[in-house]
Amino acid sequence: MSIEQEFDSNFRYVLVAARRARQLQSGSPALINSKSGKACKVAQDEIAAGKVGYVKGESPVLKPEISAPEIPKFAIS
Repeated sequence: MSIEQEFDSNFRYVLVAARRARQLQSGSPALINSKSGKACKVAQDEIAAGKVGYVKGESPVLKPEISAPEIPKFAIS
């Protein structure tokens, strides 16, 4: 797995910014000096500066299909 810096969607950007803002609110030190004191804006500034990235998870594991007895099909006329 590698650390990604480019965002493939706005949704992912918002998720990363929200998680970083929660870290800042919990007492994590800011990685850059920001003009704003709000955690949300500081997180966005850190992302813009390239200090915050994310790791793409592997694709979800699909459940294997369970073989079941053939279900009879009835013709309706």
